[in-house]
Amino acid sequence: MFKVLVIAYYFPPKGLSGVQRTLKFVKYMPKYNWQPTVLTSDTNAYYAYDYSLLKEVDQSVVKIVRVASKEINSLIPKKGTVKMPGEVFRKILSYISSLLFIPDNKKQWAKNALIEARKLLKEEQYDLIFVTGPPFSSFTIAAQLKKEFDVPLAIDYRDLWYGFYFAVYPTPYHKSRNKQLEYQALKAADKIIVINRRIKEKIMEYYPFVSHRDIIIVPHGFDPEDMEKAGTEPRTKDKLVIAHSGLFYEYITPKYLLNAFKALVKERPDIASNIELVFIGILRKSLLRQIRRLKLEPFVKITGYVSHIEAVRKILSSDVLWMMIGKGRNSDAHSPSKFFEYVGTGKPIIGLIQDGSTIKLSLQEYKASYICDPYDEKSIKELLLQVYEDYRLNKLPQPDPEVIAKYRRDNLTEMLGKELQFLVRVK
Repeated sequence: MFKVLVIAYYFPPKGLSGVQRTLKFVKYMPKYNWQPTVLTSDTNAYYAYDYSLLKEVDQSVVKIVRVASKEINSLIPKKGTVKMPGEVFRKILSYISSLLFIPDNKKQWAKNALIEARKLLKEEQYDLIFVTGPPFSSFTIAAQLKKEFDVPLAIDYRDLWYGFYFAVYPTPYHKSRNKQLEYQALKAADKIIVINRRIKEKIMEYYPFVSHRDIIIVPHGFDPEDMEKAGTEPRTKDKLVIAHSGLFYEYITPKYLLNAFKALVKERPDIASNIELVFIGILRKSLLRQIRRLKLEPFVKITGYVSHIEAVRKILSSDVLWMMIGKGRNSDAHSPSKFFEYVGTGKPIIGLIQDGSTIKLSLQEYKASYICDPYDEKSIKELLLQVYEDYRLNKLPQPDPEVIAKYRRDNLTEMLGKELQFLVRVK
């Protein structure tokens, strides 16, 4: 088997969507002739933990090495879960962090991970280094390892680095330094992996030396084993259940859908009473206040954070799923992993998506979709009426099965593994 050193700050038992891509690659890599060693963070304070995810990795095959560091989360006295900050506070923290740390506040962890990676590369013969970001400080150490050990390097973008929609550049120096560090990482890489075409186009625009052949697209996906294992919850069919799974932030917000639903409550209380809105995951206090202010508590169910498999069970138990991507810097390049998990259920999807978004194109390809301007509350209300009518008449749209199949995590890992084999040097 080929040996690969996987550098990933976000990995189980940490929860939330940031761990899923790497976890599933690592889970299926041994099936396709790759033996991974995962270099990751320790269990410092974080927003959510899901220890059940570790059971998906055969630790007799996959070695997991954890590295501690004196980063911001590690300074919190009590380890475990921490509360997610409000949006205003998050922006303040982001500005302070961006001012003090380039490229990000995981720099200290990256330095410690570099020391540990050197030990691993001296002890064993690895065929490849695979690093995923964010955080992009891990890209900088991977480039250093490539220079020192001359091992082929593949870098995996789960989001943009330069121009990332959450990126804050307090000064021109911060902006240019980030771009310089990314330039160095791209120069060192033997292969660049991205989640969608928009990110590929942006990288080629920002760094003209990168060619079309240097970048491969391996999208997010869903794990068919999760769908089989999760099953569904017992429920009656007296209400249309519309569910959302995951976090809200900045330009991804339920604000406009909630306002549209309030208008529906006023105009057609008979229909609204037959609809339940389910929110699966952490909801910030500001959103809870909005629900109370609109007096929508009778129509809304909030689960709070649940394990990944429980979240899958809840979306499988729903009738229709929904998501939103609004307008933000380079938000057209954003591909939230929830969309691909939605696709795995085969359920109809409401997409409140701006024009030009890569996800809007994917929704159209999926076919079982309802698409609407994310800010047009009147159109959203009309769309909800249409969805309810289709549900009542048993005419909800059906997805294209070929589209579902192409987003299976096992198939995507096989594709990735074949691409990475081209980088392995003959010994």
